[in-house]
Amino acid sequence: MSELSFEQMLDESFKTIRNGEVVEGTVIDVKEDQIILNIGYKADGILTKNEYSNDSSVDLTAVAKPGDKMEVKVLKVNDGEGQVLLTYKRLAAEKGNKRLEEAFENHEVLKAKVTQVLNGGLSVVVEETRVFIPASLVSDTYEKDLSKYADQEIEFVITEFNPRRRRIIGDRKQLILAEKAKLQEELFARIQPGDVVEGTVKNVTDFGAFIDLGGADGLLHISEMSWGRVENPKKVFKVGEPLKVLIKDINGDKIALSLKFPEENPWLNADEKYAAGSIVEGRVARMTDFGAFVELEPGVDALLHVSQISREHVEKPSDILSVGQMIQAKVVDFNGEERKISLSMKALENAAPVEEAPEEE
Repeated sequence: MSELSFEQMLDESFKTIRNGEVVEGTVIDVKEDQIILNIGYKADGILTKNEYSNDSSVDLTAVAKPGDKMEVKVLKVNDGEGQVLLTYKRLAAEKGNKRLEEAFENHEVLKAKVTQVLNGGLSVVVEETRVFIPASLVSDTYEKDLSKYADQEIEFVITEFNPRRRRIIGDRKQLILAEKAKLQEELFARIQPGDVVEGTVKNVTDFGAFIDLGGADGLLHISEMSWGRVENPKKVFKVGEPLKVLIKDINGDKIALSLKFPEENPWLNADEKYAAGSIVEGRVARMTDFGAFVELEPGVDALLHVSQISREHVEKPSDILSVGQMIQAKVVDFNGEERKISLSMKALENAAPVEEAPEEE
């Protein structure tokens, strides 16, 4: 029986490794472009920067130091120079695939940082495995510019898992819709017509404003924005501003809102302010062929009939008056039930002077 040489005995003292095997190593040295590990083999293992991470900006000296334990995978037992090539990122990706597969099967909500903003969506990385979230699944509304999501942590679920085709798809939209549905249910359970609630202006149009009530949007129609008239809602409201509104009506999932609070109704004390015989000031709001409507205050208009504009004959109101003009008139009739007030400018004109008879000589 021949004796083993020292070199043979030394070789046998080391374990045998194979390509694809997962091993644990101890960091011996860390350089700018590689990590050297003792893996219990006759040759040290080399983990290059490219095989550590897909992130080219990673600083190896910041992620590893001598003495650290690392689990790695053998990429090639002999690279031609007697070194063992290792990979960390591929092992992490395999673990990531397994993690994502479990999340896909369990409908688990994941959270990850957006690593790339692409033309067609967002890219996130879960344990070194890339997940693509198409633009159509990023939000419940169309977003042309996705750059605001760069480096942000977002939540999503895996809706398609096919690692062989490198197709792992995430969906953020359904989480947003589910959360909104929950908030909507809670909102409708606690509100009813007559309630005063706080909201935020979400969008302003020519016919009204949509108010986010925290679960559903309500419509504040232009006719409900004030007791007076609002010509252009966009000059009154700004997107994002808080607003206290009255729930006027709820019809299914539609909510009608109002800023015409009952206690602020100007007709509540109009009978005192505009009693017959009172002298009032107002602004000509609009004109017709038969007269002019004068705004005494927001929500209270009075009619100045063409026959009451002057003692002299007036063919049409626009011959004497103009929209926006301030006038003074006398209240000649007040009807609170029908909310009608009649004015007269003629009543304030001095009566024509009586001519005196000539003295007799």
